Amino acid sequence: MTLHLIKLCVGCESIDDLRQWVTDRSLIAIAAGQEPHSEHVTRMVPKRMRDLLDGGSLYWVIKGQLSARQPLLDIVEFTDSDGIGRCRLVLGPEVIETMPQPKRPFQGWRYLESKDAPRDLYEGGQSEKDMPAELKRELAELGLL
Repeated sequence: MTLHLIKLCVGCESIDDLRQWVTDRSLIAIAAGQEPHSEHVTRMVPKRMRDLLDGGSLYWVIKGQLSARQPLLDIVEFTDSDGIGRCRLVLGPEVIETMPQPKRPFQGWRYLESKDAPRDLYEGGQSEKDMPAELKRELAELGLL
């Protein structure tokens, strides 16, 4: 059963900011002779790794809206230089915009069942692609998008 994670995208003002961060990380990885993926390190290790790695994604909350996702490629447990256990979420290089969905702030990450996950914004050739991000956010808050 596919399962996803939700995480706040702290420091990003928009999906374009997230895409730029992912692009920068991918270029650094390529320059180092590694695969072009991004990683996110978190303290807590998900217990349901098998479900997450069965086609799951990390969904990003940007400015109070569930807005984008990145496919989860791997989850790696490790111990940092201070001896603290951590978890590295290895993410695909693509940032996929989703239908905006309001989300209250929370700490850490949360599981997201597939049935509750927003659909991808541009599947089926939708016309919202050229719509400004602020307009999409406002329409989503009104329940019109």
